[in-house]
Amino acid sequence: MVSKFISRIDQYIIKKYLGTFFLAITLIISISIIFDISENIDDFITKKAPLHAIAVDYYLNFIPYFANLFSALFTFIAVIFFTSKMAYNSEVIAILASGISYRRFMRPYMIAAGIIALMSWFLGNFIIPVSTEARVNFRNTYIKNEYINSDKNIHRQLEPGLFVYMQSYNNKLDLGYRFSMDQFVDRKLVSKLIAESIKWDRDKKKWVIQNYYIRDMHGAEEVIKTGTAIDTTLRMLPSDFGQQFSKEETMDYWQISDYIKDLKLRGVDNVARYEQENYRRTAGPISTFILTVIGVSLASRRMRGGMGLHLGLGLLLSFSYIMFMQVSTIFAIKVGFNTLLAVWLPNIVYSLIAIGLYRWASK
Repeated sequence: MVSKFISRIDQYIIKKYLGTFFLAITLIISISIIFDISENIDDFITKKAPLHAIAVDYYLNFIPYFANLFSALFTFIAVIFFTSKMAYNSEVIAILASGISYRRFMRPYMIAAGIIALMSWFLGNFIIPVSTEARVNFRNTYIKNEYINSDKNIHRQLEPGLFVYMQSYNNKLDLGYRFSMDQFVDRKLVSKLIAESIKWDRDKKKWVIQNYYIRDMHGAEEVIKTGTAIDTTLRMLPSDFGQQFSKEETMDYWQISDYIKDLKLRGVDNVARYEQENYRRTAGPISTFILTVIGVSLASRRMRGGMGLHLGLGLLLSFSYIMFMQVSTIFAIKVGFNTLLAVWLPNIVYSLIAIGLYRWASK
């Protein structure tokens, strides 16, 4: 059954596609590791990073992350490279002249693109988040400088009707200054707490509110309480105000979805970054199909300039796609542009380009 669906020509194209893709990825990863070592070797020596940690925790986890990050780009380059070579060896003409339609000619490309897209989606959502945690911890320990929280006027919604405010937060001391907490019921303020500071007790795993003043409203009556210190359990942790570098990359498919819901509930400001990462994990693999269609459409026809022109056009389109993707995500995070639209907009635009090129190539 499989042999009927996948002919020898299909097998030939799929092997060419996957072989070229994995060769290109292997070469670029090898070069990237060499450059990364040369850039960070001073930090490794200065901070006395163990050789095992460098090799296993960092570089072994660096490989799948980097490969998945640029899989769509090297999919495109691989398609351009081997299809252009087939075209100038008259293999494409021979295949189409045998009675195979251009649509049928595209099938093995879509099968190979599907294999890469599934691998990319699975790696991005389940494998890479686990390996990235070790890599990020290594970078934070041996490469990155110590993080200092500089946020001011911090507002959070911890749960429906419960809002907190801090003028600033010191992540070294786990201490928040000028703290206040408001409790609303049916949009009416029923309790207000004002405190000089709030500190995380690392032994008790609780927050300690210091020099506090509480007003409880019961209809027309008010009850006022004051004190020097009170322990409380709040739906926030010191990590919420600590370094957020690549935290979203360490969460799997289920964790990041739940975390986004929790951030929205608590009114945290940087939800867009987590949404962008969540949407990107699907948009990236889907772009494999789009870029494959563009690549085949460009490279399957002979053009003046030969393979060099094909590769030049391919690189121009691929880098413009990456630039478009970066700009749109920056708009989502910095300007407040709709995150879902920002992540998927490059795919939408380049899908239209793919359709146009496919129609041109199939004539």
